[in-house]
Amino acid sequence: MKIGIGNDHTAVEYKQEIAKHIRETYGYEVVNFGTDQSESYDYPLAGEAVANAVASGQVDLGIAICGTGIGISLAANKVRGIRCAVCSEPYSAKLSRMHNNSNVLAFGARVVGIEMAKMIVDAWLTASFEGGRHQRRVDMIMAIEAKSCGAAE
Repeated sequence: MKIGIGNDHTAVEYKQEIAKHIRETYGYEVVNFGTDQSESYDYPLAGEAVANAVASGQVDLGIAICGTGIGISLAANKVRGIRCAVCSEPYSAKLSRMHNNSNVLAFGARVVGIEMAKMIVDAWLTASFEGGRHQRRVDMIMAIEAKSCGAAE
């Protein structure tokens, strides 16, 4: 499995720690879509890059990290087909996969500690979409996206 990670300047160390954790714990390949520098880097660039990689199939899932997780998730969710969930604890991360079939996880480097971030990632990566009644709701979300995107074109 390939996991894409996008980040801004506030999350360089988190990205490195999370990437290492994913490689060592799961043996997954990690692809970098963020910055490795401490100079200011606009989170919409990283959010869009990781989301495009997920939407195109270049990677299987994505992780997006900025100061709060909010801005980068907003950018990621503008890409058609992306369901990015901002999570600050493991339970929401797990349910975002099980019920919403999230394909990008976001969190904030200024909001959660690194050990909590690893727990969030673990809960998200080990959960699976349940389908069933949840599929109908995900289909409804995707229909909203299709309607909205179609109106803008």
